[in-house]
Amino acid sequence: MITKFSNVYAGHVDLGDMGQTATPANERRYSNAHLATVFDKTEAIARTMDEHGYWTLWLAEHHFQHEGYEVIPNLMMAAVHLCHLTSRLKIGCGFNIAPMWHPLRLAEDFATADILTKGRTVFGVGRGYHTREVETFGAPMLDADANRDLFEEQVEIVMKAFREESFSHKGKHYTLPPNVPYRGYELKELTLVPRPVHPVETWQPVVSASARGLDFMMKHRIRGLIGGGAATMAEKSIYAYQDAAHRAGLDWKLGEGLSLGIFYHLAESRERAVREITPWYEEHVKMFGPLGFVPGITPEQLAASTKRGGWDAAGVPKVTDYMKVGAWFAGPPEELVAHLRSLEDKFPGLEYVHLSNSMGTPQAQMLEQLAWLGKEVLPHFTAR
Repeated sequence: MITKFSNVYAGHVDLGDMGQTATPANERRYSNAHLATVFDKTEAIARTMDEHGYWTLWLAEHHFQHEGYEVIPNLMMAAVHLCHLTSRLKIGCGFNIAPMWHPLRLAEDFATADILTKGRTVFGVGRGYHTREVETFGAPMLDADANRDLFEEQVEIVMKAFREESFSHKGKHYTLPPNVPYRGYELKELTLVPRPVHPVETWQPVVSASARGLDFMMKHRIRGLIGGGAATMAEKSIYAYQDAAHRAGLDWKLGEGLSLGIFYHLAESRERAVREITPWYEEHVKMFGPLGFVPGITPEQLAASTKRGGWDAAGVPKVTDYMKVGAWFAGPPEELVAHLRSLEDKFPGLEYVHLSNSMGTPQAQMLEQLAWLGKEVLPHFTAR
């Protein structure tokens, strides 16, 4: 049953104008001073979530986004800082994009965060989806197969470094350690110093839900976040993850090992909630549509969504369309409680959910929503 609640905050600054008649995504550019306000906003979100008993604040690693949508470049530095401001809340790396790291630097940085935060940093890895970011750091993104190959080898290395007192690795991309002399002997193995001292629980986004990807997750016992992105409407991903668990010899219930995501907005009535969330939802479409993360949108609708206005004439999906399939929620708290209970009935192994505010939601509204959710929704589940 659901007992752990999270929020995925990708790191958007307050945008000012929002919605289909506002500034198109590719025309947004903010000053460095305004982009830096993301850290004050993140602090305020973390404090509110800590106060109201949330499990994890998931942050996202992104780079070069002068548009202001996702502007936190280093999750583990942020986690160390935020854990010093809070008492219980965990900070999730959702996700460290492995192709933009050397795997041993990634392992070292996480181990440092694990120790400094006393186990309150949650490890997460992803393959990335922004060509501007991944290719700029010298890794493949346009070539999906090459990206997958690199990612899997990197994760193999990170897991060895976490779990083994000493290790070596020889693969397509890395030979670790290199065969070099060191202080009078030939180097044959390495030790990560320090290693994490708390149990490492690793998470990864489930997007395509391919058998190869899911079997790799099961090999390393990696948990999955579904929703809030390309897999939002893909119920088949939940079944596919359970199938992969069974192939790995695990007797997992449907939904076990997963966190299911919903974008939400609370108001006294459904009508008011839809009205308030619509410009933020439209900002989400402007940002994520061209990246393939708005399921079901047609090329013609996508083209219209990059321009000011005219969305209705082009048939661009509305937030109410995604509410019908449960990917978005807008309404009073008691209806959200009922929706979550229906998910428990459908997915008996589901323990984690992440209820997130849409891209574009201003700080004041995010804090209000998190507090309201914490007071009137979470206790129906966490008190059990």
